Amino acid sequence: MKRRNFIKGAAIGAGVAAASVAAPAIAQRKITWRMVTTWPRNFPGLGTGAQRLADRITNMSDGRLTVQVFSAGELVPALGTFDAVIEGSAEMSHGAAYYWQNKSRATSFFTGVPYGMTSRELAAWMRYMGGQEIYDEVYDQFGVKAFLSGDTGTQAGGWFRKELTGLSDIQGLRFRTPGIGGQVWQKLGATVVNMAGGEIYAALQSGALDAAEFVGPYNDLALGFHQICKDYYFPSFIEPGLATELVVNKDKFSALPKDLQAIVESACQAEYDQVASEFYANDPIALKTLVEQHGVRVHQFPDEILQAGAVAAKEILTELRESGDALTKKTAESYISSLNILRTRTETVDQAFLAARAKYFDLK
Repeated sequence: MKRRNFIKGAAIGAGVAAASVAAPAIAQRKITWRMVTTWPRNFPGLGTGAQRLADRITNMSDGRLTVQVFSAGELVPALGTFDAVIEGSAEMSHGAAYYWQNKSRATSFFTGVPYGMTSRELAAWMRYMGGQEIYDEVYDQFGVKAFLSGDTGTQAGGWFRKELTGLSDIQGLRFRTPGIGGQVWQKLGATVVNMAGGEIYAALQSGALDAAEFVGPYNDLALGFHQICKDYYFPSFIEPGLATELVVNKDKFSALPKDLQAIVESACQAEYDQVASEFYANDPIALKTLVEQHGVRVHQFPDEILQAGAVAAKEILTELRESGDALTKKTAESYISSLNILRTRTETVDQAFLAARAKYFDLK
């Protein structure tokens, strides 16, 4: 009897030992994914943010999921990254959702909306008010899954060859600006063009563009727009809190072990906050350089343009809210209802504090 118990116990022990050997072997299986981006390599905040996100995922997984980054044009064209993930020539892409509005008008809500959410408001909608779930629905039709992966904060309004005095100066202006914001400028009379960030300088230099907006001082200084245009407008009323996104092939993401799925999601959330902080820190430094070393003139948009932009934005958002496309309508309704809640905090708490600080508190 004792011998049989010993043999039985030994067999169980051997099984446990075998399992303990097999489990790490499975856990340590290495996976390498390609991330294609819409940004130039080492581009401040956006290109470097994509690389940092890839490194986060690689390091957090101890190399079990290694992400290789291909910048704009290295593997696919800048605005071909989303299709690359859909078609399977890359597992991941890093860009901005409003670049894909020709596929679904709902995508723009996950980047930025004229007179819409700030970066904190957008994160609140996505994380706590159903935004991510709607994001999943919109992207599911393309066989992909996405996470917000960065936020530039409120952007600059753009670079212009001459100072704007009113709406008449916008008529026929060839202006690079994407998304719903581009549609607003179109309603104001501009001829709107969308192109990748790395293509804007050449278009301004050749005269194909009269004006352009991209992000803000941190990026724009690196792109050299100040060498062509000197009139720089702040703040943007069409891009109050612009988010980037990581798009992942859904089938491949679903096939990952749960811990690797969680690592991808957590890395994106960490990078969303990291990028926002990076821009907040570096934009004022870069703007000081633009003004003091390059003679850039900083302006605010005339009230006539701001008011007309608000009217145009309301018209477009109302149209999207009443869209015949069920997902676009659902996205617009969720976004607008959440904004109406979130702005009560921003405008009655944050805005009131900032006004008081500006008026009464000076440590210079």
